[in-house]
Formats: sequence, C-alpha cells, structure tokens
Amino acid sequence: MNYRLIVWGLASLFLVCAIAAGTLVYLRPFSPDRSKYPVRGIDVSHHQGEIDWRRVAADDVAFAVIKATEGGDHVDDAFARNLEEARAAGLAVGAYHFFTFCRPGADQARNFIAVVPHDRPLLPPVVDIEFTGNCPRRPTPEQLTAELAAFIAPVEAAFGKPAIIYLTDEAALAYSRHILARPLWIRSLLAEPGSGDWVYWQYHDQGRIDGISGDVDLNVLHGGPAALAALAEAL
Repeated sequence: MNYRLIVWGLASLFLVCAIAAGTLVYLRPFSPDRSKYPVRGIDVSHHQGEIDWRRVAADDVAFAVIKATEGGDHVDDAFARNLEEARAAGLAVGAYHFFTFCRPGADQARNFIAVVPHDRPLLPPVVDIEFTGNCPRRPTPEQLTAELAAFIAPVEAAFGKPAIIYLTDEAALAYSRHILARPLWIRSLLAEPGSGDWVYWQYHDQGRIDGISGDVDLNVLHGGPAALAALAEAL
C-alpha cells in the first residue's frame, strides 16, 4: 500500500511539473532570432482597447495589421482610429478581414473595400480564416475555395496587391492543401516555420507590448526593413 502511494505521489508530482514546465514554455518571453528576423509587428482589433501607438512604436514594433471588417457587414469599431494613430506613430500599417463561412465571399469583399481607405500606402490586404468565433457550418475545401476566390479577386483589384492568407493551425489542417496559392501568414507558437511562401510569422498570441494593456499577437516579417518597405509601397 505504501509503495503504491509512493508511486502515485511521484506520478502526480511528475504530472504537475510537466504542466508547470509546459506553461512556462508557452508563456515565456520567446523571441525569434533578431539577426534573422529584425522586423517586428503586431496584429490588433478592438479587443486590445485603447492603444498608445507612440509607446508601441518605441517598443521595437515596425508594423501593425489591424482588423477592419468581418463577414458581410461588420466593421471593427476601433479600425479607423487604430489605422490613423498607428500610421501617425510611424508604423507600416495594413488591414485584415475575418472571413466568415456563412456569407458569400463577394459580400465580404464589398464590406472590406468600402471600409479600408485606398488613398495612402498600405501593407497587402489579409484574409483571416479560422474556426474560433466563426459560423458553425464548415464549408468543404471546394466551397471555401470558391467563396475565397470571390473575396480575393475584387480585393486584389481594389488594392493592387496579392492578398495574404492567415490560417490557424486547425484551419490549416482542414484547408491548406486546397487553399488558393497566395502568400501566407503562418501561426507557429512553438517552432520556426519551414521554408515556403510566407510573409508574416505569428510566434506568440499572449505577448506584451508597451502601450497595450493585456495580451497581443506578436509577429515577425520574413525579411528586413527593405522587404517591409516594398510591401507597404503604393502600386
């Protein structure tokens, strides 16, 4: 009996230590090699609340991709303010759209194009595809490809740049083999992405940046300052 108690006690201790170690690994202030990825950025929405963009820019942040729209009619109520204040602070700025599965892609494109201004340089438009917070019905790969094409074609025509596709891990497993061939925004919290046609790497989803209260997604650019300038260049 005592032997069993000792074994269970050691097993429980090991489990607690493993969980604690995993938590520390996940929450650690992980940062990719700065010599390889010198350009840092964030992505934000109204969930980040009021942002002091000058403090953000001073905390080694060079670009921000800001939520503009969702579905066929929703507009992020912090988008216009975030876009102007981030730009005024000297950041390269871009906009992203949360793609819903229950509205036609063409409707969603009209929403995005109507909200995001065209009169000043922007980073390429981003379409965010994920299951969390989305409509419960999941389209087949063929259905998603068709609706995504209906979104991307007018958006690219309006902004003159290839769109970037963001996929969460779960969405990537379901759709990455079928998705339209576009540059990618990779979400990889534990390892550096492999070689491929990716532009941004989201390496943390609970990061901290001066000027933002609470968690924020942290990203790096695939390339240096010249690559960022080229992305933001007006065409």
